[in-house]
Amino acid sequence: MSTLVECVPNFSEGRDKARVDAIVDAMKIDGVYLLDREMDADHNRCVITLVGEREPIQEAAIRGVGKAAELIDLTKHQGAHPRMGAADVVPFIPIEGVTIEDCVAMARHVGAEIWRRYQIPVYLYEAAATTPERQNLENIRRGQFEGIRDEIGTNPARKPDFGEPRVHPTAGATVVGARKFLIAYNVFLNTPDVDIAKKVAKAVRFSNGGLRYVKGAGFLVRGLAQVSMNLTDFEQTPIHRVFEYVKREAARYGVTPVSSEIVGLIPKKALEQAAEWFLQVENFDSSLILESRLAAVISGKMAVGGLRAGVEPFIEQLAAPTATPGGGSAAAASGAMAAGLATMVASMSRGKKAYLQYERELSEAIARLSQLREELKASIDADAESYNAVMKAYKQAKDSANGDATINAALRGATVVPLWVAERARAVAEIAEKLGPITNPNMSSDLATSIALAEAAITGALANVDINLQSLKDEAFVQEVGKRADIVKG
Repeated sequence: MSTLVECVPNFSEGRDKARVDAIVDAMKIDGVYLLDREMDADHNRCVITLVGEREPIQEAAIRGVGKAAELIDLTKHQGAHPRMGAADVVPFIPIEGVTIEDCVAMARHVGAEIWRRYQIPVYLYEAAATTPERQNLENIRRGQFEGIRDEIGTNPARKPDFGEPRVHPTAGATVVGARKFLIAYNVFLNTPDVDIAKKVAKAVRFSNGGLRYVKGAGFLVRGLAQVSMNLTDFEQTPIHRVFEYVKREAARYGVTPVSSEIVGLIPKKALEQAAEWFLQVENFDSSLILESRLAAVISGKMAVGGLRAGVEPFIEQLAAPTATPGGGSAAAASGAMAAGLATMVASMSRGKKAYLQYERELSEAIARLSQLREELKASIDADAESYNAVMKAYKQAKDSANGDATINAALRGATVVPLWVAERARAVAEIAEKLGPITNPNMSSDLATSIALAEAAITGALANVDINLQSLKDEAFVQEVGKRADIVKG
């Protein structure tokens, strides 16, 4: 399975193009692609958006931090945006084939390497944070470079996650983490009065009782008051709602928005949400967008039947007179769908006022379910491949002196995959059961379906385990698998 990770490092340089070019060049390695670069002279900050495979993008980020340390001197740096490092923040975002947990592991590896190579202390934030207080970047960056420099050696709360308690003399400290896709969104007001922007930002940000997934601050940028925001979950707090909130708060002070800007990239879905809301389009669906329809048709992913098109090829493969895909793959698919449904239920309750007391439990459930969903999806093909390996082993055994050993090895592989599926489907079922009391009761039918699908996955997967065990001659392996299967059955 391919892996695709986004990395959006922020560097404390937005005025010298040559320096930014040098930092970007340092991150150009095979397997990493530059999607966007933004420079802001007032903030004196640049935002670089990269995407790539898991291994090379880690190395690209590390090299970028090193080059920034060579070129940026924070003792001489001034800008509107708060900063604590030459490479200020380096987040990893899962895109395809990776989970947030994978990105946490990447952040920790990168953090350790940054200290080892460049002697820059590193703090971990968001999903990678080692303490609750460090989940929010603002808490780590409080006091900026100068404040951290003065306290890091004496205040235990300032101790970095990697490195000794001392900042790099000119490059400061760096924050590395893992998070969901973030939209950097700024709204300009028709006034130079930055105090108004600060008041509006205070009202809109969650830390002061505003919108759940919004962080905000006020700055003077290009002669206008700017409400600078990070939208940390645009699906829970959409961009159009943020704009309207800012507009309403600004009106209290007799001012209005004159424009807004996106720093970096924005998911198409976020713009679709805004278009649907502002235009009040009835029964809006992304398939109504010409380019989306064309892309779907050209890629062969769309056919008459809407959602049916996504699952129909797999169903037809199951119906075909071939041994694979079979029951094991179907069980894995069932488990993945169970995890998907449970994730949807948890996501639609997380962030809602009635369920704020369960925020931690819902976030943990979503993170774990996302990992399980990816693992179960990968098992759809893995099961078919393991069965094909068994068939190949039987054919090769006729001409091999080690035929029995080859067959046994293949059978063990074909047994482990469905056992693995059963164990993960059991985990999905248990999480879905626990979600019942802490999510919207109107979605109880979705949870019931999730649990039923997970149970079906367990039944089908264990049936595949049993049939493979009947042919195995490795008694120790059979007993070990039997114990694990009994645990799944409960």
